[in-house]
Amino acid sequence: MVLTEPLAQLRAEAATCQRCSLYAHATQTVFGEGPENARVMFVGEQPGDQEDIAGKPFVGPAGEMFNRALVEAGISRSDVYVTGAVKHFKFEQRGKRRIHMRPNAGEVRHCRWWLEREIAAIEPELIVALGATAAQSLTGRPVSVLRERGPAAFPGHAGFITVHPSFLLRLPGAKQKAAAFADFVADLRHVRKMMQAAPATAP
Repeated sequence: MVLTEPLAQLRAEAATCQRCSLYAHATQTVFGEGPENARVMFVGEQPGDQEDIAGKPFVGPAGEMFNRALVEAGISRSDVYVTGAVKHFKFEQRGKRRIHMRPNAGEVRHCRWWLEREIAAIEPELIVALGATAAQSLTGRPVSVLRERGPAAFPGHAGFITVHPSFLLRLPGAKQKAAAFADFVADLRHVRKMMQAAPATAP
């Protein structure tokens, strides 16, 4: 059983987290943000370079893509809670550049401790996994996003699995990018319809 703690308290505690070695090279912990009564929680992978510097989730190129897709899907980012499965930036230094590295299973497992407490504090009606790392953290098993894309069941919560916005950035051609972006927006519209169909929790 996960105890419910105030979100501000969790954020303050996470700022000094040393549960795995990633804290040693990251600039800071990047905790989630959004309203405490959010009905939808989006879970990404980890902070990127710009998120690590700013201390906020989804503010870099993938965040810009995410925000644009939310607008097209009719979802206000101010209404949802956004966080990462891992709270510190994992990277490889190449000259002056910091190149993203995918968190391993142990790092995801260590950070699940924080994600569980965020979920308990927010009590979202729907959790959206953005990418394989988020889906793995939420299900406890490896997930093929393209095979399992769509509505999902996470322990104790309705869920939805879709791609991470960074996936769209890595696609090679303009047509491919446009088609994948349209599919991503369609997923987010499905999420919006799921929330419209569900009764809002009484305050």
